Amino acid sequence: MEEYQIECPFCAERIGILIDCSVEHQQYTEDCQVCCSPMLISIEIDPEGHISRVDAQQENG
Repeated sequence: MEEYQIECPFCAERIGILIDCSVEHQQYTEDCQVCCSPMLISIEIDPEGHISRVDAQQENG
């Protein structure tokens, strides 16, 4: 598990999420720790196990 900082697409606050680097493609919904709005988080891990892309967007957007 690795901590990664993202910006909430609703309130623009920076929050930390934990990423499991053993899973290459991930997509899930997580509520913002500040404003409680649902974010759709997409993550890609490269073949070496490093985070290559993290995207957070409004779940309903």
